[in-house]
Amino acid sequence: MGVCTLSSFAQTAAPAPVATGASKPGTWKKDHPYRAEVNQRLKNQDKRIHEEVADGKLTHAQAAKLHKEDRQVRQEERDMASQDHGHITAQEKKTLNQQENKISHQIGH
Repeated sequence: MGVCTLSSFAQTAAPAPVATGASKPGTWKKDHPYRAEVNQRLKNQDKRIHEEVADGKLTHAQAAKLHKEDRQVRQEERDMASQDHGHITAQEKKTLNQQENKISHQIGH
């Protein structure tokens, strides 16, 4: 069974282009600090999942489930950002981090 990685998902779900000048509703500002932090955590978790599979600590099925959960967090982050000119609020970042923590605890326990 193939594992859909976060990186392969990112290739198929490319963000909408960022407008030049003032941001428009629904545009992406992927370099916003809160978004960068959330996305870096997702990237780190993706790497950890792959390492756990390579070490035999996670099955491919378990890894696929974790990747799916990470994709859902990433999509939620994108949805939040699209509602606020490419930004997420501190509270939204906190919510996403709590979701990531739940996933993180399933990796390498």
